[in-house]
Amino acid sequence: MTTAPPQEPRPEPDTTTGREPWPARMALRFTAFSEKWLPDALGFVLVGTFAVFALGLATGESLYGAPSDPAATSGYGLVDAWGQGFWSLITFTLQMAMIIIAGYAVAVSPPVGRLIARIALVPRTPRGAVAFTAAVAMVTSYLNWAFSLIFTAILAKEIARRVTGVDYRALGAMAFLGLGTVWAQGLSGSAALQVAGAASSPPAVQEVIKEGRGSGLIPLTETIFLWQGIVATAIIFVIAVGTAWFLSPSPERAKTAEQLGIDLGPSVAEQRSPLRRNRPGEWIEYSPVFAILLFALGVWYLARHFARAEGSALNALDLNTVNLILILLALILHWRPVRLAQAVKEGTPAASGVLLQFPLYGGIFGMIAFTGLSKTIAGWLVSVSNEFFYPALIAIYSAVLGVFVPSGGSKWVIEAPYVLDAANQLHVNQGWVVVVYDLGEASANLLQPFWMLPTLTVLGLKARDIMGYTFAMFLVCFPVVLILVTLFARTLSFP
Repeated sequence: MTTAPPQEPRPEPDTTTGREPWPARMALRFTAFSEKWLPDALGFVLVGTFAVFALGLATGESLYGAPSDPAATSGYGLVDAWGQGFWSLITFTLQMAMIIIAGYAVAVSPPVGRLIARIALVPRTPRGAVAFTAAVAMVTSYLNWAFSLIFTAILAKEIARRVTGVDYRALGAMAFLGLGTVWAQGLSGSAALQVAGAASSPPAVQEVIKEGRGSGLIPLTETIFLWQGIVATAIIFVIAVGTAWFLSPSPERAKTAEQLGIDLGPSVAEQRSPLRRNRPGEWIEYSPVFAILLFALGVWYLARHFARAEGSALNALDLNTVNLILILLALILHWRPVRLAQAVKEGTPAASGVLLQFPLYGGIFGMIAFTGLSKTIAGWLVSVSNEFFYPALIAIYSAVLGVFVPSGGSKWVIEAPYVLDAANQLHVNQGWVVVVYDLGEASANLLQPFWMLPTLTVLGLKARDIMGYTFAMFLVCFPVVLILVTLFARTLSFP
């Protein structure tokens, strides 16, 4: 069989003929459309702001006005509600920025680098490499989605060095797969963690939750650790790995990193630069002594924190606790504080989108939660659904809106008031609604490029290189999600 020289990229498959399966043809057309017409992530939130503003005016909300009580969470006009909500997510914004930075720091630590180099030896064939990358991406994203984005991207590069003929585009798509499938059902799922902690859940959301269950919080034992949610996640995992196996292109269609003109650079095991201490006063940050002491102090606190938790120790797991665990892990894995400081500096740019866009999401949240718009939308959802179909409707709604508001969790704050209000009216289990919403939001990540950016940066790819594969994965996995959330909802009681 004759192939093109490595330096000459092969032409894309002809999508006008029947030689490629229909999912591949549709995926390529979708990629071409999205690259041409969809705006950047910032554009989505800008358009969303004025779309909600226009919706409020169309439904009869007042333009301005504020209640006499400054602590009130209702009775605002649209302009004042936007301003009131703009900084309402400031705690959540910092929490999400820290989870990205800390996850990055853990992923680039030397011990993790050696782990990546070792497990990259597991797959031996191109098809096995793609399926293996998909499985690792989902397992790591279940632990922490930010860690997974960097860890699996670095792993994909290592695998590309070792497995001859593997399609680099398919590897890149599967390195991102955890964010499009199971991340929100895992230990860093922002919606579940948010409703589990009073510090990260806005009072307006807590009030709606309280109406349905008597308490303003929903513990993790009633969201991501429901047996129904765990089984649904396992089923999606198996189906996604199987799909990844069949998505791997044939050798005739495969494009390696070299053929795409991408330099893989040095192995992850070779990237650590030597330390050079220039003056005696730097011994504190260059010595592991304080890293060990601070790690011990943090572990001591965490042991007491989980011991004091009411009911299950899992109820103590919230965004603040997850971030503390990540920081402590990064500290001890880098061993010397100066190494950790360098990793944090390198990982900070990945959080820039969160820092800029989440206050804008807060403004949207204010226009919905602090006006009558929340009740209006809840009424619409109730009018077109019932107890049986509501979970599937919310999964579809979450996925559709997730394409236009790629939030990684902040979107939940915007919609939680009316989504949970409608669930209360239809007597649907609130914890299951959080699970369903998360599954839908994760699926949307397969259709838009915002959260792909950290992975793409590491791999040197463009969104158009992988979105055909992620779209094909969406076509397989999302119908399964709809079936599962509908069937399992029947096994849960309200509240």
